[in-house]
Amino acid sequence: MTDTAAGVKVPDTELAAAAGELVRDTTSDLIYHHSRRVYFWGSLQGRRRGLAFDPELLYVGAMFHDLGLDARFHASGRRFEVDGADEARRFLESHGVPEDGVRRVWTAIALHTTPGVPEFMEPEVALVTAGVEYDVLGIGFDDVPAGEREAVVALHPRPGFKRRILQAFTDGVRPKPETTFGNVKADVLEHHVPGFRRGDFVTTVLESAWPE
Repeated sequence: MTDTAAGVKVPDTELAAAAGELVRDTTSDLIYHHSRRVYFWGSLQGRRRGLAFDPELLYVGAMFHDLGLDARFHASGRRFEVDGADEARRFLESHGVPEDGVRRVWTAIALHTTPGVPEFMEPEVALVTAGVEYDVLGIGFDDVPAGEREAVVALHPRPGFKRRILQAFTDGVRPKPETTFGNVKADVLEHHVPGFRRGDFVTTVLESAWPE
C-alpha cells in the first residue's frame, strides 16, 4: 500500500510504522481506514491553515484516536477517548518519545470529540479533531479540493461509512452509557439503543444533594 496521497506522505519512521501495524492488527478495517484518512485530512487542513505540525505525532494521534472503542475497553468505566489516549501514551513512552510529544498526542485523542476547544490548542491537537470532523461530519468539506479528496478516498475507501461508523460508536459505548453524559456519543446511543435515556445537566443540578 502506498503511503502518499494528495501530496501528503505518511512519516517514514519506525514509530509511525509501529503505530500503523498496531492499529491494523487490533482494530477493524473500518477503524483502520478511517484513522488513516483522519491523518490525511488533518495534514491537508494543516497545510491549508499554514500550521507547523509534527507529522509523526499527528499520525499517531490519528491512528489511536478510536482505539478506545475496542471491546477490551468496554468495562473500563471511562470515556473511550481517554482509553485511546492512555494507550497512545503507553505506546509513545515505550518508544522513548519526549513528554511534550506524549502530552500533545494524549490531549489530541482525549479531546477529539469536544468541539470548540482543540482548534485553539497546539497544531497536532487541532488537526486530529479537524481530520475527524472532516471524515465523520463533513465539516469544511469544500476546503479540500475534489481531486485531493478523491485521491485519499481511493487509497482508503469508505463504503457505507456513515452507518458503519455509527454502529462502531454504538458498539464501543453501549456497555458504558454513563460515559456519554455531556458529550456527542449520547446522540449515538439515543438513536441506536432502545430505552437509552441521556443524562440531563439541568436535572443533575436540580437533583444534586445540595439543598439550594
